[in-house]
Amino acid sequence: MPAEQFTHTSEETRMQSELSLLFYGREECAPAHSWGPALRDAFILHYIYSGKGIFRSEGREYPLSAGQGFLIVPDTLVHYEADADDPWVYAWIGLRGLHVRALLERAGLTAGSPVYAAADVSPFERFYAGLLEAREQPGGDLLVQAEVYRLLAALVAGAPKQSARANTPPPAREAHLSKAAAVIENGYSRKLGAEDIASAVGLDRTYLSSLFKNAYGVPLQTFLLQYRMRRARELLRNPSLSVSDVARSVGYPDPFLFSKMFKRVCGVSPTAYREQPEP
Repeated sequence: MPAEQFTHTSEETRMQSELSLLFYGREECAPAHSWGPALRDAFILHYIYSGKGIFRSEGREYPLSAGQGFLIVPDTLVHYEADADDPWVYAWIGLRGLHVRALLERAGLTAGSPVYAAADVSPFERFYAGLLEAREQPGGDLLVQAEVYRLLAALVAGAPKQSARANTPPPAREAHLSKAAAVIENGYSRKLGAEDIASAVGLDRTYLSSLFKNAYGVPLQTFLLQYRMRRARELLRNPSLSVSDVARSVGYPDPFLFSKMFKRVCGVSPTAYREQPEP
């Protein structure tokens, strides 16, 4: 059966900095079907419904079967292959966000410990169908996000006791990123630069930027720009707002500079974007 994959394109969900669902899918793999060795730029969590296969990461090999799953960590070289006689059927979700790494670590999932066994298979068995059903409902983007959190909660609940860290504070790195994200969310509409964000967090700008690079794949200044443009895309869907109104609303008093930056990030001018049909 060909792979099914859906991209989660809600503007509201793309703007969520804590956890964003990028895509999800399901596949009945052909015998010996494989992927890699290669890298991915997002956290991708797989769950195996049936069959078996091999997952390789950081020089280790993990034989896996139904009821188990594996995590691909960004920028980690991985390879996985379905069994030649009993190929696996699995589903996956792709995630990115400031809190994703910390949430997965609470479940005991890291690059060095990338596999899990579902303690209670029911949340995992139904999560893909739940995502498909949720996306068709009013407020589907919110329901889809709720399904993702439900799945992560099941992972944390089923984690070995020594790995679950629900009652411990987040690592300093995650706390700094979370605080920086709050500064951006509350201040993107004003004159706000990377230096201002670093000062509010109490960190050196270069160090904070490196944290964003590790978490998001882009430095702090680029993250701020992309965040503003995501917000701008949403505002441009409101016909009562002029391009100048939108520019000022995302921190650009100069509409010409805004249009230049919007085209750099989005590939089209604000006016051209506004004329495109909604996804």
